[in-house]
Amino acid sequence: MRFCLDRDATDRICDALLERGALAVNVQDAQEGTPQEKPIFGEPGADTGLWDACEVSALFADGTRVDEVQAALQDACDAVGVAPPMATVEEVADLDWVQQNRDQFQPIQISDRVWIVPTWHSAPDANAINIALDPGAAFGTGSHPTTRLCLQWIEQTVDDHCRRFLDYGTGSGILAIAAKKFGAPVVVGTDIDPLAVEAARANATQNGVEIAFQDNDVALDFVADITVANILANPLKVLAPLLAAHTCSGGRLALAGLLDEQADELIAIYAPYFDLTAWRSAEGWTCLAGTRR
Repeated sequence: MRFCLDRDATDRICDALLERGALAVNVQDAQEGTPQEKPIFGEPGADTGLWDACEVSALFADGTRVDEVQAALQDACDAVGVAPPMATVEEVADLDWVQQNRDQFQPIQISDRVWIVPTWHSAPDANAINIALDPGAAFGTGSHPTTRLCLQWIEQTVDDHCRRFLDYGTGSGILAIAAKKFGAPVVVGTDIDPLAVEAARANATQNGVEIAFQDNDVALDFVADITVANILANPLKVLAPLLAAHTCSGGRLALAGLLDEQADELIAIYAPYFDLTAWRSAEGWTCLAGTRR
């Protein structure tokens, strides 16, 4: 079942539908795919909320009749005191959902010599630097512009002078794995989420590289020649002193996870520690890069 609601009623109707038998509900911008689409990021410290107009999809068990679905919506609206919206009900075909999910993830070319390849695919270029990575619980599959920007910067930056590389907020470990494959001798990745650390370790093993991953419960005793932090703008704002402490004098830093319009503010915040500029932008996202003072 699909229908549209205003922001104020959406959460209450979704909760009421779940109480009345919906297996799951999904909320997205009703203007998605139009010039009016409004991106919202679940960023710490940001007032995210919902879109002004929300499209709600509710999934019910196989065999539920159309009139039962409609009655559930009516009851949910009555319970929260709003008029029921116009809704469409359709049957979801029985599909091989594992294969459907896999079909969404094809090999991703990052540059002329770098590919991200799901394990169920053959590498399009056997002579390239191929990073074997499947989508999982941690951020970083190569599909998002911020990850691609960081990978391109790492390819350009890691050289014989890079001995120690730090991936702060490692997620899936993709950036740390890339740094190791580009020749960084010592690579460390850290993350606030223990599950991300676990996923990163598995991904490193899958790629045959040795990387020290740790979560933030363990004090980080490491100073890098190159540091990368692909997180989000608000966390990056407060991390400036910490990233400076873990980057050597003259060392290099790349920051990503920020929108183009957030770049100047981040450059100013990091100015006491780093000389940063906007290195490259893609699809509204900017990667900042520069040198430790």
